[in-house]
Amino acid sequence: MDKSHEQKRATAYLYPATEPFDRRMLEVGDGHSLYVEQCGNPEGVPVVVLHGGPGGGSSPMMRRFFDPEYYRVILFDQRGCGRSKPHASVEANTTQHLINDIELIRETLGIERWLCFGGSWGATLALAYTQAYPERVAYLVLRGVFMGTQSELEWFYGGGAGRFYPEFWARFVDPIPEAERSDLIGAYHRRLFSDVFAEEARFAKLWSNWENALATVETRGQFDTPVDYARAFARLENHYFINNCFFEEDGQLMANLWRMKDVQGVIVQGQYDMICPPVTAWNLHRKWASNTLRMVPMAGHALSEPGITAELVRVMDGLRDRARRS
Repeated sequence: MDKSHEQKRATAYLYPATEPFDRRMLEVGDGHSLYVEQCGNPEGVPVVVLHGGPGGGSSPMMRRFFDPEYYRVILFDQRGCGRSKPHASVEANTTQHLINDIELIRETLGIERWLCFGGSWGATLALAYTQAYPERVAYLVLRGVFMGTQSELEWFYGGGAGRFYPEFWARFVDPIPEAERSDLIGAYHRRLFSDVFAEEARFAKLWSNWENALATVETRGQFDTPVDYARAFARLENHYFINNCFFEEDGQLMANLWRMKDVQGVIVQGQYDMICPPVTAWNLHRKWASNTLRMVPMAGHALSEPGITAELVRVMDGLRDRARRS
């Protein structure tokens, strides 16, 4: 995350590190139990944080975007990843399962309405949850928008992004025989679910490294992603992508924006996001009437990009200040 010396590091914009006041494992059915934590003010304005991936898991850094005296922050690891169990499992793991899990967390914690804060796949899930339960969402904060469409997957796994980073693209593609390269998601699927751990681990790191390489404006050529994390991340992401994110139709989230017409929100988008190109955020902004788009110059995809971090903290502080004034 090092930037040029003229730029602040992302952590300079964040609130100080804090510890949760509540940690628990929540049984959600189908053999899954989710890690859930709460931090900040137990009586504060509730905000649920939806991590990316699918399969990325939450992290302590995600607690620090929110004023701990004002917000009650709920983080959890989605099915199969992070501290949730069983690890790297794709059984009973679909978008609808995750939507149901979010609603169960809300009910379990006794929250009437909350803010949803999500980036990348977390933005996808935030939109899907809001369209299912619009009356439960007070406000949406989205970052690095991904709508789960075939055109977005084709961009990232079909060679579009690879034209800008041919060296990294070659590392991702070359281990796959030429005969299988017309469908790289399918080719990786066969290897990530081969039931041979060494093969799954090898291709999980290749899958994860391709995404990591393009996450920030200043790319990094070498990564040492832990095997357990990479395997969960790659298997879950691939599982969702090969199943069209479990949507009934391509473009479902855009088609169903009418379901959330009364929900307001803000979109924070990196101008140079190579994983989720800005055109997606722009199209969402144009068709969702109740939102503001904040394009961040010289920023890529990652939550930890300094410009993205600063803008998200600014958004959350602005919501706090507006509520206090009113």
